[in-house]
Amino acid sequence: MLFLADFSVMKPDVGLLVWTSIIFVIFFLLMKKFAFGPIGDALEKREGDIREALDEARKARNEMEQMNSENERLMAEARTERAAMLKEAKETRDRLVNEAKEDAKKEANKIVKTAKQEIEAQKQAAMVELKNQVGTMAIDIAEKVLRQSLQSDAAQQKLVNGLVDDIKLN
Repeated sequence: MLFLADFSVMKPDVGLLVWTSIIFVIFFLLMKKFAFGPIGDALEKREGDIREALDEARKARNEMEQMNSENERLMAEARTERAAMLKEAKETRDRLVNEAKEDAKKEANKIVKTAKQEIEAQKQAAMVELKNQVGTMAIDIAEKVLRQSLQSDAAQQKLVNGLVDDIKLN
């Protein structure tokens, strides 16, 4: 212990300084080989991984921007197509409505024409019937006149006048 009693931190011994320096150099070389090298390699590897991650993030961001612009373009195309489809549907609807109206007008004109033809046919039939009745009456009158023809002219005249009056009353 005597040895420790003489020890002073303020006045180091030369031997202590040499041995401390040698131990420090050995410790530093060992630390450099076994600690600082692997730590430096790990830090470089970590820096490389971070750099790669940042590059991947930039690439992903660029891809997202491209996808967003592509989506916007597709949405614009879809809106244009939708507008075109709506316009085409409206035109088709209008065309179908107009065709239906035209068909209805044609059908109505056809029905009116058919009705007019039927009325004309019935009118003609009535005229034929009337002519037939008049003809029958004329034959009846002629027959009666012929029967009376054997009698005098005055009687014949009286008969014709009576038949004419009779026809006017009917």
